[in-house]
Amino acid sequence: MTTATTQDRPLAGAGLMLSFCLLAPMIDVCSKLAADTLPVGQITLARFVVQVGLMLPVVVVMRQWGRLTPRLAGLLALRALFLVLSTYCFIAGIAVMPLADALALVFVEPFILLFLGHYLFGDAVGPRRIIASIIGFAGALLVIQPAFATFGYITLFPLGTAFMFAFYMLATRAMASGMHPVPMQLHTALAGTLICAPVIWLADGSGLAELDPVMPQGIDWLWLFGVGFWATASHMCMTYALKFANAATLAPLHYSELVVAVTLGYLVFGDFPNAMTWAGIAIIAASGLYVIWRERAQAQRHPLPDTQP
Repeated sequence: MTTATTQDRPLAGAGLMLSFCLLAPMIDVCSKLAADTLPVGQITLARFVVQVGLMLPVVVVMRQWGRLTPRLAGLLALRALFLVLSTYCFIAGIAVMPLADALALVFVEPFILLFLGHYLFGDAVGPRRIIASIIGFAGALLVIQPAFATFGYITLFPLGTAFMFAFYMLATRAMASGMHPVPMQLHTALAGTLICAPVIWLADGSGLAELDPVMPQGIDWLWLFGVGFWATASHMCMTYALKFANAATLAPLHYSELVVAVTLGYLVFGDFPNAMTWAGIAIIAASGLYVIWRERAQAQRHPLPDTQP
């Protein structure tokens, strides 16, 4: 019985990770639809407000409020700030760019995380992973080149998402052992709301297209709710996936999100990547998978104690 249960854990983790990859692109679809009539800042705020409303009952039922020490509170504020900036940059990008193009650029985040982990935490990074990361960035240039000619500087926003999400992951890593993932989701959403709300309030009537709020009409409310709902659902799937399987096992599955994004981008918006974009996507994915494989090989040579519940 014990053996069966142990074998089921990675399968459960893989299933939850695939669920994340199916659900997460729905955030992008709702955001892109909402951006037709609503400012990017307002959509970003809605993502956190809805998440607070959805996570609060869960935390109450589970009685998992989390205990915030000064250190954890500081890390939580940083985590929320990085997530706010990451969300804003991505919504600003997909407001005009195809979903697949923008998401492909976000997938350079593992390479950024590799370098940040090396310089901030002293993680060992070998020359082969460095070369793979450089090749991955070269693939990003293939995606950027035609997109930049069409959309201009907006093309760089998904790269901003990649950098901010890498910092978000590092903040999560620094506080992972000190807080249960469920209250972490709630507190991050609360902090994100507190960061966004004053900015949107001050921008009211300013005429800034990206921040000046407008009253949603009709189906706009559904898109705003969808942004927060799919964000909450998908990230809960990822959170619990990591409880059942380690990151090295789950990371390759993350690239299936690109397949879902391409499919939804074509079905909903009629967007389909051109040949150069496909080449860039293939290079980014192949380089990322190689980096993941090397990290898994390193982990097997130098295993850490199993701390999973």
